[in-house]
Amino acid sequence: MTITPTDADFHQAVGARPTGVGLVGWAVGYDETWARDIGYGVPSICDHPGCGGKIDRGLSHVCGSEPHGGDHGCGLYFCMRHMVGYASDRRPVQLCIRCQRSRKPFRPTPDTPEWIHHKATDPSWAEWRAEHPEFKP
Repeated sequence: MTITPTDADFHQAVGARPTGVGLVGWAVGYDETWARDIGYGVPSICDHPGCGGKIDRGLSHVCGSEPHGGDHGCGLYFCMRHMVGYASDRRPVQLCIRCQRSRKPFRPTPDTPEWIHHKATDPSWAEWRAEHPEFKP
């Protein structure tokens, strides 16, 4: 069975183990800290103010190199231009400039029109929309 972002449940990380294959990954999940969807299936804009670079909210773009930022980052998402390297005690961790300098995080960018439209119209989100009538695109 293959799981695609359109099959994803809003509040759960998508993971499946097709025969002979490892964990598929996090296509869509939810970050309660920043109150927004995350995962490589979520199109986004770099959270650095004024950037506008197109990214996704997957692990390759998260400050802290782990979901929600791990132990070192803020958990916001950045293009590679706005991510700096940082060596932790055990492994390299990617950080935004603010976290590297131990400052407060930037404000997160809003969801893209593309993602809002997908949540508002795709049949795979119908049950979620019914459970969240406050969602108004």
